[in-house]
Amino acid sequence: MRQSLTVVLERNATLSGTFTTEPYEVAWAAEARWFIRTLQRSAEGVRLRVRAQVSPDGLHWCDLEEPRDAAGDLESWPSRDFAGWLRLKGTVESADGAAPADGAPGPSAKVLIYLALKS
Repeated sequence: MRQSLTVVLERNATLSGTFTTEPYEVAWAAEARWFIRTLQRSAEGVRLRVRAQVSPDGLHWCDLEEPRDAAGDLESWPSRDFAGWLRLKGTVESADGAAPADGAPGPSAKVLIYLALKS
């Protein structure tokens, strides 16, 4: 019998700069799919640039895939050939990629991040 589980890794979290999600143990799963739902952006064109990372122990991480842009209100993609643990690592960027002026707040986004798993 196949099993499935969807976990919420970030709920109504306001992200800025560089971030990582909470890690999740996925060794039992054969399939994984990420969902990023952006609820609010600090400015027009703010996007998340993210990549899945994998770990054998939940402590030491390496990149699983190339970075992806999450610029829409809902983005989704599968991750394959993983084992152990998964998390997302990313940055919140402005549309032009320019760094904020000294003392000015950087771009931010309020998000929900889900990880859907199937055995």
